[in-house]
Amino acid sequence: MWTSILFLYGTVFGSFFHLVGSRVPIKQSIVSPRSYCPTCQTTLSGVELVPVLSYVWQKGRCRHCCVRISLFYPLVELVTGALFAFSFVTFGLGVQGWIVLLLISLLVIVTVSDLHYLLIPNAILLFFLPFFLLLTLIRPDLSIVEAGLGATIGFLIPFLVGVFSKGGMGGGDIKLFALLGLALGVTELVLAFFLSTAYGAVLGWFFAHRKGNQKRTPIPFAPFIALGTLTSIFFGEQLIDWYMTWFL
Repeated sequence: MWTSILFLYGTVFGSFFHLVGSRVPIKQSIVSPRSYCPTCQTTLSGVELVPVLSYVWQKGRCRHCCVRISLFYPLVELVTGALFAFSFVTFGLGVQGWIVLLLISLLVIVTVSDLHYLLIPNAILLFFLPFFLLLTLIRPDLSIVEAGLGATIGFLIPFLVGVFSKGGMGGGDIKLFALLGLALGVTELVLAFFLSTAYGAVLGWFFAHRKGNQKRTPIPFAPFIALGTLTSIFFGEQLIDWYMTWFL
Protein backbone atom coordinates (compact mmCIF):
# COMPACT_ATOMS: atom_id res chain seq x y z
CA MET A 1 0.00 0.00 0.00
CA TRP A 2 2.74 2.45 0.94
CA THR A 3 4.63 1.70 -2.26
CA SER A 4 1.51 2.54 -4.27
CA ILE A 5 1.00 5.74 -2.28
CA LEU A 6 4.62 6.81 -2.90
CA PHE A 7 4.16 6.10 -6.61
CA LEU A 8 1.02 8.26 -6.78
CA TYR A 9 2.65 11.07 -4.84
CA GLY A 10 5.67 10.76 -7.11
CA THR A 11 3.58 11.29 -10.25
CA VAL A 12 2.04 14.42 -8.70
CA PHE A 13 5.45 15.76 -7.69
CA GLY A 14 6.79 14.82 -11.12
CA SER A 15 4.22 17.11 -12.71
CA PHE A 16 5.26 19.89 -10.34
CA PHE A 17 8.96 19.26 -10.94
CA HIS A 18 8.42 19.64 -14.68
CA LEU A 19 6.76 22.98 -14.01
CA VAL A 20 9.67 24.12 -11.83
CA GLY A 21 12.30 22.94 -14.30
CA SER A 22 10.62 24.70 -17.20
CA ARG A 23 9.85 28.01 -15.43
CA VAL A 24 12.67 28.78 -13.01
CA PRO A 25 15.40 29.02 -15.70
CA ILE A 26 13.42 31.77 -17.48
CA LYS A 27 12.65 33.48 -14.14
CA GLN A 28 8.93 32.82 -14.39
CA SER A 29 6.82 32.33 -11.26
CA ILE A 30 5.91 28.75 -10.39
CA VAL A 31 2.67 30.00 -8.81
CA SER A 32 1.24 32.31 -11.47
CA PRO A 33 0.05 31.96 -14.14
CA ARG A 34 -1.61 28.61 -13.67
CA SER A 35 -0.64 25.75 -15.97
CA TYR A 36 -1.64 26.46 -19.56
CA CYS A 37 -1.33 25.00 -23.03
CA PRO A 38 1.88 26.38 -24.57
CA THR A 39 0.23 26.52 -28.00
CA CYS A 40 -3.20 28.11 -27.45
CA GLN A 41 -2.41 29.62 -24.00
CA THR A 42 -5.67 28.24 -22.53
CA THR A 43 -5.55 27.77 -18.74
CA LEU A 44 -5.89 24.07 -17.94
CA SER A 45 -8.61 22.76 -15.66
CA GLY A 46 -8.06 20.32 -12.82
CA VAL A 47 -9.27 17.44 -14.99
CA GLU A 48 -6.53 18.21 -17.50
CA LEU A 49 -3.82 18.19 -14.86
CA VAL A 50 -4.21 14.68 -13.44
CA PRO A 51 -0.76 13.09 -13.84
CA VAL A 52 -0.52 10.54 -16.67
CA LEU A 53 -4.29 9.86 -16.77
CA SER A 54 -5.11 13.24 -18.32
CA TYR A 55 -2.65 12.53 -21.12
CA VAL A 56 -4.25 9.14 -21.79
CA TRP A 57 -7.81 10.49 -21.53
CA GLN A 58 -7.05 13.34 -23.94
CA LYS A 59 -5.27 10.90 -26.28
CA GLY A 60 -2.13 12.98 -26.11
CA ARG A 61 -3.74 16.16 -27.46
CA CYS A 62 -4.88 19.48 -26.03
CA ARG A 63 -8.66 19.54 -25.55
CA HIS A 64 -8.86 23.11 -26.85
CA CYS A 65 -6.54 23.37 -29.86
CA CYS A 66 -5.99 19.63 -30.51
CA VAL A 67 -2.22 20.11 -30.81
CA ARG A 68 -0.26 17.04 -29.74
CA ILE A 69 1.07 17.17 -26.18
CA SER A 70 4.71 16.19 -25.74
CA LEU A 71 5.18 12.67 -24.40
CA PHE A 72 7.84 14.18 -22.13
CA TYR A 73 5.15 15.37 -19.67
CA PRO A 74 3.72 11.95 -18.69
CA LEU A 75 7.18 10.40 -18.96
CA VAL A 76 8.55 12.72 -16.27
CA GLU A 77 5.52 11.94 -14.09
CA LEU A 78 5.87 8.17 -14.52
CA VAL A 79 9.62 8.14 -13.96
CA THR A 80 9.34 10.28 -10.81
CA GLY A 81 6.56 8.04 -9.47
CA ALA A 82 8.58 4.91 -10.15
CA LEU A 83 11.69 6.39 -8.50
CA PHE A 84 9.74 7.46 -5.41
CA ALA A 85 8.27 3.96 -5.08
CA PHE A 86 11.63 2.25 -5.64
CA SER A 87 13.25 4.56 -3.10
CA PHE A 88 10.68 3.57 -0.47
CA VAL A 89 11.16 -0.14 -1.19
CA THR A 90 14.95 0.21 -0.99
CA PHE A 91 15.49 2.72 1.83
CA GLY A 92 12.15 3.19 3.60
CA LEU A 93 11.25 6.58 5.04
CA GLY A 94 14.11 7.09 7.50
CA VAL A 95 16.70 9.83 7.19
CA GLN A 96 18.43 8.08 4.30
CA GLY A 97 15.10 7.56 2.55
CA TRP A 98 14.29 11.28 2.75
CA ILE A 99 17.74 12.15 1.41
CA VAL A 100 17.17 9.88 -1.58
CA LEU A 101 13.74 11.41 -2.21
CA LEU A 102 15.33 14.88 -2.14
CA LEU A 103 18.05 13.74 -4.53
CA ILE A 104 15.44 12.32 -6.92
CA SER A 105 13.52 15.59 -6.77
CA LEU A 106 16.66 17.64 -7.47
CA LEU A 107 17.76 15.40 -10.33
CA VAL A 108 14.37 15.42 -12.04
CA ILE A 109 14.15 19.22 -11.88
CA VAL A 110 17.66 19.88 -13.20
CA THR A 111 17.17 17.28 -15.94
CA VAL A 112 14.04 19.06 -17.16
CA SER A 113 15.80 22.43 -16.95
CA ASP A 114 18.91 21.26 -18.80
CA LEU A 115 16.93 19.51 -21.53
CA HIS A 116 14.83 22.63 -22.13
CA TYR A 117 17.44 25.36 -21.77
CA LEU A 118 20.92 23.79 -21.38
CA LEU A 119 20.96 25.44 -17.97
CA ILE A 120 21.06 24.38 -14.31
CA PRO A 121 19.89 27.47 -12.36
CA ASN A 122 21.67 28.45 -9.14
CA ALA A 123 18.26 29.09 -7.58
CA ILE A 124 17.38 25.39 -7.75
CA LEU A 125 20.70 24.28 -6.24
CA LEU A 126 20.49 26.88 -3.48
CA PHE A 127 16.95 25.79 -2.62
CA PHE A 128 18.08 22.20 -1.95
CA LEU A 129 21.34 23.11 -0.18
CA PRO A 130 19.91 23.81 3.33
CA PHE A 131 17.89 20.57 3.27
CA PHE A 132 20.99 18.50 2.56
CA LEU A 133 22.96 20.43 5.19
CA LEU A 134 20.27 19.80 7.80
CA LEU A 135 19.93 16.10 7.03
CA THR A 136 23.73 15.71 7.05
CA LEU A 137 23.74 16.81 10.69
CA ILE A 138 21.33 14.07 11.77
CA ARG A 139 22.07 11.16 9.44
CA PRO A 140 23.83 8.18 11.05
CA ASP A 141 25.56 6.73 7.98
CA LEU A 142 27.64 9.73 6.87
CA SER A 143 29.82 12.00 9.02
CA ILE A 144 29.97 15.75 8.54
CA VAL A 145 33.66 15.46 7.61
CA GLU A 146 32.95 12.91 4.87
CA ALA A 147 30.05 14.98 3.57
CA GLY A 148 32.29 18.05 3.43
CA LEU A 149 35.02 16.07 1.70
CA GLY A 150 32.46 14.73 -0.78
CA ALA A 151 31.34 18.27 -1.59
CA THR A 152 34.96 19.41 -2.03
CA ILE A 153 35.84 16.52 -4.34
CA GLY A 154 32.52 16.94 -6.11
CA PHE A 155 33.54 20.48 -6.98
CA LEU A 156 37.23 19.95 -7.72
CA ILE A 157 37.07 16.95 -10.09
CA PRO A 158 34.49 18.44 -12.50
CA PHE A 159 36.20 21.84 -12.21
CA LEU A 160 39.53 20.37 -13.31
CA VAL A 161 37.80 18.44 -16.10
CA GLY A 162 36.21 21.69 -17.24
CA VAL A 163 39.54 23.52 -17.18
CA PHE A 164 41.55 20.90 -19.05
CA SER A 165 38.77 20.16 -21.55
CA LYS A 166 38.25 23.90 -22.13
CA GLY A 167 34.57 24.00 -21.31
CA GLY A 168 33.72 20.30 -21.46
CA MET A 169 32.03 20.62 -18.07
CA GLY A 170 29.65 23.52 -17.48
CA GLY A 171 29.47 25.64 -14.34
CA GLY A 172 26.03 24.30 -13.46
CA ASP A 173 27.31 20.71 -13.72
CA ILE A 174 30.24 21.53 -11.42
CA LYS A 175 28.01 23.07 -8.75
CA LEU A 176 25.55 20.19 -9.05
CA PHE A 177 28.32 17.65 -8.41
CA ALA A 178 29.42 19.64 -5.35
CA LEU A 179 25.90 19.46 -3.95
CA LEU A 180 25.68 15.76 -4.78
CA GLY A 181 28.98 15.19 -2.99
CA LEU A 182 27.52 16.76 0.14
CA ALA A 183 24.61 14.31 0.04
CA LEU A 184 26.47 11.20 -1.10
CA GLY A 185 29.91 11.32 0.48
CA VAL A 186 33.18 10.47 -1.27
CA THR A 187 32.67 6.88 -2.43
CA GLU A 188 29.22 7.24 -3.96
CA LEU A 189 30.13 10.63 -5.42
CA VAL A 190 33.20 9.27 -7.24
CA LEU A 191 31.15 6.34 -8.56
CA ALA A 192 28.37 8.70 -9.65
CA PHE A 193 30.88 10.92 -11.47
CA PHE A 194 32.47 7.97 -13.25
CA LEU A 195 29.10 6.54 -14.31
CA SER A 196 27.81 9.95 -15.41
CA THR A 197 30.79 10.55 -17.70
CA ALA A 198 30.58 6.98 -19.02
CA TYR A 199 26.86 7.34 -19.80
CA GLY A 200 27.51 10.74 -21.34
CA ALA A 201 30.31 9.47 -23.56
CA VAL A 202 28.46 6.40 -24.83
CA LEU A 203 24.94 7.80 -25.18
CA GLY A 204 26.17 11.20 -26.38
CA TRP A 205 28.20 9.53 -29.13
CA PHE A 206 25.23 7.33 -30.07
CA PHE A 207 22.73 10.19 -30.39
CA ALA A 208 25.22 12.42 -32.23
CA HIS A 209 25.91 9.75 -34.85
CA ARG A 210 22.27 8.77 -35.08
CA LYS A 211 21.38 12.33 -36.05
CA GLY A 212 24.37 12.53 -38.37
CA ASN A 213 25.68 15.52 -36.43
CA GLN A 214 29.31 15.02 -35.50
CA LYS A 215 30.09 18.68 -34.85
CA ARG A 216 30.99 19.87 -31.36
CA THR A 217 27.56 21.03 -30.21
CA PRO A 218 26.49 21.48 -26.58
CA ILE A 219 24.51 18.62 -25.10
CA PRO A 220 22.62 18.62 -21.79
CA PHE A 221 24.75 16.73 -19.27
CA ALA A 222 22.29 16.80 -16.34
CA PRO A 223 20.36 13.73 -17.62
CA PHE A 224 23.60 11.72 -17.57
CA ILE A 225 24.44 13.05 -14.10
CA ALA A 226 20.99 11.98 -12.94
CA LEU A 227 21.37 8.52 -14.47
CA GLY A 228 24.85 8.03 -13.02
CA THR A 229 23.85 9.30 -9.57
CA LEU A 230 20.74 7.12 -9.39
CA THR A 231 22.75 4.08 -10.44
CA SER A 232 25.26 4.87 -7.68
CA ILE A 233 22.52 5.36 -5.08
CA PHE A 234 20.54 2.21 -5.81
CA PHE A 235 23.22 -0.18 -7.09
CA GLY A 236 26.50 1.33 -5.89
CA GLU A 237 27.31 -1.32 -3.29
CA GLN A 238 26.67 -4.16 -5.74
CA LEU A 239 28.83 -2.51 -8.40
CA ILE A 240 31.70 -1.90 -5.97
CA ASP A 241 31.49 -5.49 -4.65
CA TRP A 242 31.47 -6.81 -8.22
CA TYR A 243 34.50 -4.71 -9.10
CA MET A 244 36.40 -5.80 -5.98
CA THR A 245 35.60 -9.45 -6.68
CA TRP A 246 36.61 -9.53 -10.33
CA PHE A 247 39.38 -6.95 -10.65
CA LEU A 248 41.15 -6.85 -7.27
